[in-house]
Amino acid sequence: MLAIALAAGGIVCIVAAGLLLRTVGRGYRLGRMLWAAPQMPIADATALTGSPLHFVRVTGRVSSDEEFPDELDRPLVFRRKRVQVLDRPGRWRTLIDDREAVRFGVEARSAVIDVDTDVLGDGLVVIPRESTGTVADLPPEMRDTLNGVDPATPARLVVEQISAVEQATVAGRPVTRDGRSLLTADRHRPLIVTTLEPAAAMRLLASGHRDRVRVAAALLIVAAVLLVLALLQTFAVPAFAASPSPLPSPVPTPVLIDPLDPRAGASASLFGAPVLAALGVIVVGLLVSLATIGYVRLIGRR
Repeated sequence: MLAIALAAGGIVCIVAAGLLLRTVGRGYRLGRMLWAAPQMPIADATALTGSPLHFVRVTGRVSSDEEFPDELDRPLVFRRKRVQVLDRPGRWRTLIDDREAVRFGVEARSAVIDVDTDVLGDGLVVIPRESTGTVADLPPEMRDTLNGVDPATPARLVVEQISAVEQATVAGRPVTRDGRSLLTADRHRPLIVTTLEPAAAMRLLASGHRDRVRVAAALLIVAAVLLVLALLQTFAVPAFAASPSPLPSPVPTPVLIDPLDPRAGASASLFGAPVLAALGVIVVGLLVSLATIGYVRLIGRR
């Protein structure tokens, strides 16, 4: 019964961790797809353009013949500007979403595959540049677009861009269009482009939800420990208990026994139960972690 309880506790922790990660939203979904997409050379990805079932990941240098400069004369191939206003604490609403893009791809040696910029949106994972203030602080051309918004409303300008001198990782479905190979989105998965290393991209996607990610990681660790203990309880303990003893069983000697002594069988004893002790330590540590994180978040809101 103890093994069943441990295994059930591990399964509950896994389910709770999965549900908690889903509350992260877009970041969890993009991170999961970016990590799960198989990495392959660009030349191999171009050979899969006839199959609609593949979702792959390639890495190479950004390449384009139509770059446009930014205010610092850096050659860009994609730039997205968003103006967002604050609806409530922690909730930003996008009012302006401008995009500038030219045809570009990623190359490695002699192999090149293009990126479908028409579908590139929330799958762009780069370090954004943010300017925070009010609607009145926006540039005149943007401020004029927001005529019906109170000038004192908190606002921010978010700029995300890709330069032609960067390395990029692209995850998408390889297809052939107009005689050229390119990576695009499919019906269930968006096109993902990042100029960061996969580990750094994961950290960026989890930013703002790190408490939830930490709790989910703690739950997964607890689940692993509980499942291991369940396996040990199921296989290791019976194996030792079933081993025959080469010595004859001793004849019990009648002695006077205290009826309240747990060694006499009057009540269950917890001595010699390391599994229960370990489980208790894990549960107490998890509760303390959750209480600490909740207290920190409460103080931060105040």
